[in-house]
Amino acid sequence: MSMKYVDEYRDADLAKRISGEIAKLSADQSFKLMEVCGGHTHTIYKHGIEDVLPRNIDLVHGPGCPVCVLPMGRIDDAIAIARMDGMIFTTFGDMMRVPGSRGSLLDAKADGADVRFVYSPLDALKLARQHPDRQVVFFAIGFETTAPSTAITLLRAQAEGVKNFSVFCNHVTIIPAIKAILDSPDLRLDGFIGPGHVSMVIGMRPYNFVAREHHKPVVIAGFEPLDIIQSVYMIVKQISEGRAEIENQYSRVVRPEGNLKALEAMARTMELRPFFEWRGLGFITHSALKLRSEFADWDAELLYKVPGLRVADPKACQCGEVLKGVIKPWECKVFGTACTPETPIGTCMVSPEGACAAYFNYGRFSMATERTSLNIFPTAR
Repeated sequence: MSMKYVDEYRDADLAKRISGEIAKLSADQSFKLMEVCGGHTHTIYKHGIEDVLPRNIDLVHGPGCPVCVLPMGRIDDAIAIARMDGMIFTTFGDMMRVPGSRGSLLDAKADGADVRFVYSPLDALKLARQHPDRQVVFFAIGFETTAPSTAITLLRAQAEGVKNFSVFCNHVTIIPAIKAILDSPDLRLDGFIGPGHVSMVIGMRPYNFVAREHHKPVVIAGFEPLDIIQSVYMIVKQISEGRAEIENQYSRVVRPEGNLKALEAMARTMELRPFFEWRGLGFITHSALKLRSEFADWDAELLYKVPGLRVADPKACQCGEVLKGVIKPWECKVFGTACTPETPIGTCMVSPEGACAAYFNYGRFSMATERTSLNIFPTAR
């Protein structure tokens, strides 16, 4: 599919034609496909893709929202650092409202902590230069998509000798999470819509095990509506032909080898943790990154004492099941009532990439007639 402009990626007539081809290929068989990335989930419900696809194609949502998978205990650790005297604590904006066991970073800010949201870790490093008498910590989160920017910032801090800057590292890696999902008895999937931005960094090779060991197709997809619809077509075509391969629909951005410069920067500054807790998935081995010992002077986990406790999610919250694709957001008991974007109970309702937030903002208009008839999701008034 050769396209140049955004409008071409949102051609409704072409979307319907591709959907018709999907219907022919699937021959009324039911397929359950997981979109791993939260950005894909957002696109699916913002643009009503679920309504365009044949009803026998079921899209389920995976753990591809880095804000959503962070366990509550790590939020509490971040808040503990932010409340320290003389601290400037920096983070991306969507982390400000994520609830810990005793409030959020926004609550800490309201109580007097100096919490600032930034657009880049380089902004945090700039603050450290501007305030040499204060400590500045950057709350580093995200998959391999955002880890390179943290790595570059660490290299710059080291080169410049900026010692009042440090990183609270919570970067996670996508492949172990996919392995955990494939090994889970709760869910049986027919294929994966692979994450586009992560794949831009890591390339295609890390997904080979999905096809080789589990015989499931993976199609790396872009983020426009036709990107996702074409990716579904490519997955269904593979299944109909008895193939299980790793294909790249997002070839205008993703290269087979990934971004070698970004991978090199990550390798110089970070290494795998032995294990890390994921919300909904539990502890997964080698699924997150920590700073290498050479960067101990910039490692907030070593510089500051934090609670480091495991904190259970609120009993009413079912983010864990949503993140594993076991239930849809609107099947959660508190979705849209006690838990809304204004009063979130779980992380999936906070981040714009969270499945619950996507459903709340756009999903109410998707398949609304069917849901109303089932008394599951009330139509917006």
